[in-house]
Amino acid sequence: MKPFTTLAVAIFTIVAVVHLLRILMGWEVMIQGAVVPMWASYLGLIIAGGLAFLLWRESRQGKL
Repeated sequence: MKPFTTLAVAIFTIVAVVHLLRILMGWEVMIQGAVVPMWASYLGLIIAGGLAFLLWRESRQGKL
């Protein structure tokens, strides 16, 4: 895997894990006094996790 791809996969994975932790632990997030709805973490988990998986899979296809 190229260094940038490895870094991107790691960052997207960390973001997905943090969203998953927020969902499982019920953490409340506030931005300038407004509560961020929980559905935003579901969306963030799907997007970040999907991007991490797709990047990882694409990098593995070059080695086949």
